[in-house]
Order: sequence, then structure tokens, then C-alpha cells
Amino acid sequence: MALKFCPISSGSDGNSIYIGSEDVHILIDAGLSGKRISEGLENAVGIGCDKLDGIFITHEHTDHIQGAGIISRRYGTPLYATKKTWECIDRRNLIGKVDEDRKHIINSGEELGLKNIVIEAFDIPHDAAQPVGYCVYLEDKKITVATDIGCVTDNVREKLFGSDIILLESNHDLEMLKNGSYPAILKKRIMGDKGHLSNRSAGELLADIICPKLKYVFLGHLSAENNMPLIAMETVATILDANHIKVGRDFHLYLAQRGSVSDSLIL
Repeated sequence: MALKFCPISSGSDGNSIYIGSEDVHILIDAGLSGKRISEGLENAVGIGCDKLDGIFITHEHTDHIQGAGIISRRYGTPLYATKKTWECIDRRNLIGKVDEDRKHIINSGEELGLKNIVIEAFDIPHDAAQPVGYCVYLEDKKITVATDIGCVTDNVREKLFGSDIILLESNHDLEMLKNGSYPAILKKRIMGDKGHLSNRSAGELLADIICPKLKYVFLGHLSAENNMPLIAMETVATILDANHIKVGRDFHLYLAQRGSVSDSLIL
């Protein structure tokens, strides 16, 4: 059975990733307006938000949850997040009122079956209440979404390994960030262990976890101010090349577009 993958948008202005089969359709995050997510789904996979079986939230920052509440209220879509993420969302009223029976807790390290797919949350280091990435499985297929990662942990490596498709954060070029206009405290946060992954760190991580099963990698969550698509691609490809890994031969490397729908893939 086929598993489809399409980034609706990936970046600081909003994140939402579609993954689905013939029988089930989910989003990882809903960090755009309901209208933009609806248009993205129609353009990418030809379905409306009314067909969604769930939205899986990585953490409570606005660029990951902006549209979650409105979609759930309008279409009755179930929302999944970790316990502490829900506590933060509710305490700060970040997505408005959502019926309690549509709010579900997903625990890191546990697998959740949803029709014919399995979703597993895993811990990531980021400055949020209880942030996670997600692995999605269908039969022998595996897709992993891992962004907003301050540093690479053994757990992150383990969850990425064995994937067919990975969406991996490649947020910033270190020199652009250091020499850019951001205030020092924000630069320190981004470069910290609970901040965001640099192009270089993304390349080094991929070099560590590459395996024959991996077919496609999308670099995502690129900073609009501290990165450029060409720099991200070239930095990652150069590191891989130094480790005797060839883009185009060993796997295909793409960019998850910021603010627009990327190409979709079918496993």
C-alpha cells in the first residue's frame, strides 16, 4: 500500500506536513491559517480538511499550531500532542476553545495506531514544554519529521535511522547568523542546545544515519534571514561528499519550501 508525503509549508512563517495513505490522512503540525492549509491540501493531494483523521502537534510555538484550533472546530478533526504541550496550549489559550473529546495525548516513545498507519512520537531538544518529532509507519515504510532540534541526541539519530523519507531541519548558516541583525540573546538561543539545527549539523547528522533504505531527504525550517536555499543544499551536500555519500546516487535531496507547497512523494 502506498504512503504519500508532502510538505505544505516549512519555515518560521508556518509548518505543516501532510502524510497519508488511501485510507488515512494526517498532518504533522498546522502552523498556517486554516485557509492556507486547506488550499495546500487541495493543491498537493486533492483532499479537503474534512478528510483529515488527525493533526499531530510537535510543540506549542505559533508557527506549528496556528491553524489547529480552527480546523478542529470546523471539521471535528482530532488533535494529538504530548501532555505538557497540551497544558501549555490550554494555559495560554493558544488555539482557542477545542472540545475535550478532540484533544488527545500522545506519549513519547509509544506507538499509536490510526487505521492502517502507526505514529510514534519521540523526544527532541527544543525550548518548548515537551517537544517531539514523529515517525509514521505503513507496513515496511517509514517517514520521519524532525525539526526544531537544538542539538543531535542519540534518540534523534535512532529515530531517523531506517527511514525512507526524512524531513530534517536545516535552519541556519552559522556565519550568516553570527553576522546577521538578530540581537545577541536571540542568536544565543538559536545556536543553543534547545534552539535550531544548522546546515552543518544537519549534514553531519545525515552522514551518521545514512543507510540504503533512505530514498529522500527534505531540508526544512530554513530561516528567511539566516540561510539561503543554495547555501543549505551545498553545505549539506559537501559534508556528505566528504563522507563518500553522493546526493543523487545514494539518495535524493530536496528543499521543503517556505510558505508554499513542495513536491509530493509516494512510497
